[in-house]
Amino acid sequence: MQNQNTQIFFNDSDVDVTHKINTIELDNWMSHLKYIKKEITNLINLCNTDLSLQLQEDNVLKSLHKKEVENENLRAALNRYAISRTDIMECEDTQCDMVYITEHESYRKRYLQFIEGYRKLKNEFFNKVQGTFTLTAKH
Repeated sequence: MQNQNTQIFFNDSDVDVTHKINTIELDNWMSHLKYIKKEITNLINLCNTDLSLQLQEDNVLKSLHKKEVENENLRAALNRYAISRTDIMECEDTQCDMVYITEHESYRKRYLQFIEGYRKLKNEFFNKVQGTFTLTAKH
């Protein structure tokens, strides 16, 4: 989508503006998921042997690995979606435009659900880690 013109002009139709905003949003999602991939890797690597045992008992580490796979699956889906949007400028009627807009809304919902789940997992991870560090520091 980077090669599509996303600059919004005064004479752009509402639909053109919507497509451009959706393209920018999609690029942001993909960038964010790329960062999350690195963050999940760092969270997993933070676990030393003792911490790892504590987190495995609570299934947090297993959940991080699962979320890592979900992130990759969503990134792949968004990449395929981005490629499918290359013909968006070829739309000649409202029905065609609405197909793209509706599809984008479904990806937005999927992305937001993933982010919500990831944030909950990350909070759970830090709550568990904080408790472990607190116990370790007192000994």
